[in-house]
Amino acid sequence: MAKIMVVEDEGVIRQLIMEELKKWQFEVFGTTDFENVFDDFLAQEPQLVLLDINLPVFDGYYWCQKIREVSKVPIIFISSRNTNMDMIMAMNMGADDFVTKPFELDVLVAKINALLRRSYNYSEASSETLVHNGLTLNVDNSTMVIQDEVIDLSKNEYRLLYILMKNNGKILSREKLLRALWDDERYVDDNTLTVNINRLRRKIEQAGVKDYIETKVGQGYLVP
Repeated sequence: MAKIMVVEDEGVIRQLIMEELKKWQFEVFGTTDFENVFDDFLAQEPQLVLLDINLPVFDGYYWCQKIREVSKVPIIFISSRNTNMDMIMAMNMGADDFVTKPFELDVLVAKINALLRRSYNYSEASSETLVHNGLTLNVDNSTMVIQDEVIDLSKNEYRLLYILMKNNGKILSREKLLRALWDDERYVDDNTLTVNINRLRRKIEQAGVKDYIETKVGQGYLVP
């Protein structure tokens, strides 16, 4: 089973999470050295990280950024901070999901299982390449190419772009995108989709392609 790293300074919560994950046969490592979270990450090589925001020494945003410098491992923030700004900050730092305390352990496990499936078992033909309106999506390495510039995508950005490009010319509802990305949209804050769409748009626009993804108010999103 996958190894999960739990970065949570509240001992009771950390222990509850670890015990629940062990029941699901996950291998679990809970860091207690909050000055060296990144070193623990490199040493343990987890397949998924649960990361609190409020931590001693450096906050979760800092450690998320450090991890993203070297890895695309799935990261779920778990925090009592639940403002839109906190969620946007987490996503912009490279997080894949956000769980607000207090939370139900079965919901957390559902999110973990869904994210692991997306990250490690989502398979398309590895040689497939999508090309549309000046943008090339390489399925084998989750990158897009615009005017010879190769741009890395997060797992969520890649899946969003893949779904939109495969259905170019069709309006995809927010509900359909949520189901495609997160398996069960009941466990996802709608704001998460908006953050990922906006982050993907910025990457495309910064590479020189404007208005690649259109918003259809009250209907969804479209790659024309």
